[in-house]
Amino acid sequence: MGKIVVIGSTNTDMVVKSKKIPSPGETILGGTFMMNPGGKGANQAVAAARLNGNVTFVTKLGNDLFGEQAKHIFDFEGIDTKYILKDPKSPSGIALIMVDQDGENCIVVAPGSNGTLSAYDIAEEVYGNDPSDVFLMQLEIPVSTVEFVAQKVYERKNRVILNPAPARQLSNDLLTCIDIITPNEVEAEILTGIKVIDAASAEEAAEKLRSTGVKNVIITMGAAGAFLLTDKVSKLIPVVPVRAVDTTAAGDVFNGALAVAISEGKDLEEAVVFANKAASISVTRMGAQASAPYRKEI
Repeated sequence: MGKIVVIGSTNTDMVVKSKKIPSPGETILGGTFMMNPGGKGANQAVAAARLNGNVTFVTKLGNDLFGEQAKHIFDFEGIDTKYILKDPKSPSGIALIMVDQDGENCIVVAPGSNGTLSAYDIAEEVYGNDPSDVFLMQLEIPVSTVEFVAQKVYERKNRVILNPAPARQLSNDLLTCIDIITPNEVEAEILTGIKVIDAASAEEAAEKLRSTGVKNVIITMGAAGAFLLTDKVSKLIPVVPVRAVDTTAAGDVFNGALAVAISEGKDLEEAVVFANKAASISVTRMGAQASAPYRKEI
């Protein structure tokens, strides 16, 4: 089994549940408040570790209480933390999250130290020499860092998974280095200009992404499942229906599980089935990292 190297963000999530998400200028009374560990990189690292992945996490924390708590959690989850850095000037990242009664959410992130993670911060040993290693990244760290890592990993013939969230336009130089890209419907539309509403539109968007040089495309579509496009497969892979309570980290759990399955040698169709199961379990629970399932649950 290969190593999973997650390079990305760590945040503390401050979550309020309410009947609805307020409109601009509207104040509403919410219900439960929770403060949870989060950040797309951290969520994906924890998700992969709980599914028995061999995980190394590279992130940058602030020199503060939030950073100390995050490091303690990573150690507890069995993640290799020796390449985690501390920023003496910037605070640790935070995210403000609102969740409505149907489990839908909206999120605002203040990146803090995540925004200072540069390519020069990443130790050379992180890259290693094992062709079975899988690198997993997102876009809550500087895109210049993502581009540098992707190019370096591509040259070493390792697999790069990019979860393009938060969504933004990406250069073809980056996209040609990506083995698997995993946008959701909204991110796929931002990247391609094609509104994803069903399997046909997902296929159209995935084809457009592949035309940029990405080898494989997985568009996650919530309760509908995930659309997979490779040079051999083009299909919507469904999920087991569940009652969603909180969708906050479903995509992160999906990506962490996908990386585990690939590191174990599963083909992409098998890997998506595995990742769908993990994500389905996660949406039945509150929280980001707290919702990630363990291997025995899959």
